[in-house]
Amino acid sequence: MKEKLGFCLFILVLVLGISSCFGKFVVEKNSLRVTSPESLKSAYECAIGNFGVPQYGGTLVGTVVYPKANQKACKDFNEVDLSFKPKPGGLPTFLLVDRGDCFFTLKAWNAQNGGAAAILVADDRDEPLITMDTPAEENANADYLQNITIPSALVSKVFGDTIKNALSKGEMVNINLDWREALPHPDERVEYELWSNSNDECGPKCDSQIEFIKNFKGAAQVLEQKGYTQFTPHYITWFCPESYLLSKQCKSQCINHGRYCAPDPEQDFSRGYDGKDVVVQNLRQVCLHKVANEVGKPWIWWEYVTDFAIRCPMKEQKYTKECADQVIQSLGLDLKKIDECIGDPNADVDNPILKAEQDAQIGKGDRGDVTILPTLVINNRQYRGKLDKGAVLKAICSGFQETTEPSVCLSEDIQTNECVVTNGGCWQDRATNVTACKDTFRGRVCECPVVQGVKLSGDGYTHCAASGYQRCAINNAGCWKQTRDGKTYSACDESSNGCKCPSGFTGDGVTCEDIDECKVTGACKCPHCKDCKNTWGSYECSCSDSMLYMHEHDTCIIKEARSVGSWNLVWVVFFALAAAGGGGFLVYKFRIRRYMDSEIRAIMAQYMPLDNQVGERESHENLLSRGNV
Repeated sequence: MKEKLGFCLFILVLVLGISSCFGKFVVEKNSLRVTSPESLKSAYECAIGNFGVPQYGGTLVGTVVYPKANQKACKDFNEVDLSFKPKPGGLPTFLLVDRGDCFFTLKAWNAQNGGAAAILVADDRDEPLITMDTPAEENANADYLQNITIPSALVSKVFGDTIKNALSKGEMVNINLDWREALPHPDERVEYELWSNSNDECGPKCDSQIEFIKNFKGAAQVLEQKGYTQFTPHYITWFCPESYLLSKQCKSQCINHGRYCAPDPEQDFSRGYDGKDVVVQNLRQVCLHKVANEVGKPWIWWEYVTDFAIRCPMKEQKYTKECADQVIQSLGLDLKKIDECIGDPNADVDNPILKAEQDAQIGKGDRGDVTILPTLVINNRQYRGKLDKGAVLKAICSGFQETTEPSVCLSEDIQTNECVVTNGGCWQDRATNVTACKDTFRGRVCECPVVQGVKLSGDGYTHCAASGYQRCAINNAGCWKQTRDGKTYSACDESSNGCKCPSGFTGDGVTCEDIDECKVTGACKCPHCKDCKNTWGSYECSCSDSMLYMHEHDTCIIKEARSVGSWNLVWVVFFALAAAGGGGFLVYKFRIRRYMDSEIRAIMAQYMPLDNQVGERESHENLLSRGNV
């Protein structure tokens, strides 16, 4: 009993300690819009409950009902013979109940069992909206707490009274709960954090936390491996006030001389594991993620946490460093680097990893402080609701910019494909089944598509057409095209963005009709022309007296004249070529040949004197000798 009392006092000290550095808890809200009656039409604020399954990225429309009995919903509605299941074809029921007398979760559970699709809790006092949370562990009923699936919202007392007043007058109050903007969705990647604990002896919350990690592991790893998400694990620690550093509680619950603490797993200092064992294991999990991230495999964290929970549970006294090291080694990570990251838990110095974790607990910007375990933060906004695979996946999918979501977010299990029915109201070419409707997690967008590398342009709703280079390859750019009798004609022109009927056809280019040239243009009116016959895209004309028709000149010519003229031309060309050849031969023989002979003789003279040159040299020498006598 003393140990229990000591633990409670220690927790109180911790709460007082953290209140000095944590002071901002943000109530996450979503939009609530009244669509009828006319007098209430407007948007109102409501606070998302921290249980059930909020429809992140979606909307839910329903009719409000305020029960005649059991108005605080603390009893099963079957006991008061009330049912809120909608009639066939009717809108879902949103049950409005009053705050007080029992836990929020019990109200939601009774409303769900009564057939309500959502629960609205009206505050019983004038105050800012609060977050409806699950009850403390000792009061938590595991039989129903994890089975609440309907969304919940807290509304102000003033708004609740306004709805009750309208209902009392017999007016129908319809409300649209809209979660599409509940989470930021700035770009094509979602960044999210899970604030959890390695302690597996904290009751239903710890059980549901590890169950969620096991179920969500596959989806988380695939999303991160393909670059769609960036995940970071975090762990909450507290510090021990300086005046309690030497106490038994601080020594057993804290490391690094009271700087980083966690509650005792069994809430009993005399047995089992201590809070400092939890802090060290939390630190090990952070360091493992850090080392895994350095080798480009941060998703191994999910493998480690699930394997550690199975192989090293507290109940079997295996929650030890030795067991943890075996799991780490089986995953192929560097154990030495992880131990270096952990450091010395007994050193009287700051641990840089845990100090960074404590700093990260403090909310920045629009994000509040992290004070609840477990807490999921998506795109710097705290998730509210049950940690359920389907619910969390929807929340993550709502964090993507529209049209950038991965395929898993567009599956039938996650959302409804709004392009299936009437093509979402977008443009569609039924001939080629090309559509401008793009299914997104939050709905659909009408955007002209890219087909075979060509971007179609238009408003996406009534018109989309190809433009630019190769536009005619895409459904002929919406222009007319037809094939008949082996001939194909098209009104599409690559050099322009319009449609123009080809020669022989008339129309606006989208539709073209054959022109009857025999009637419209007066074809075959030349001398000797007769019998004009219209053909598809052209015409045919015959001539009299065995003459030939020249289509391009619309005239008739004589076959024989054309034949004789052609042969005469051939003979003229032949004789001209023969004369040119003979003249060339004579030039070669008498002029070019003599020139070549003289050139050859001149070259040879340089190397060997000819006979007449020898005689001329001797005569010259004789004359010189006689002149000397």
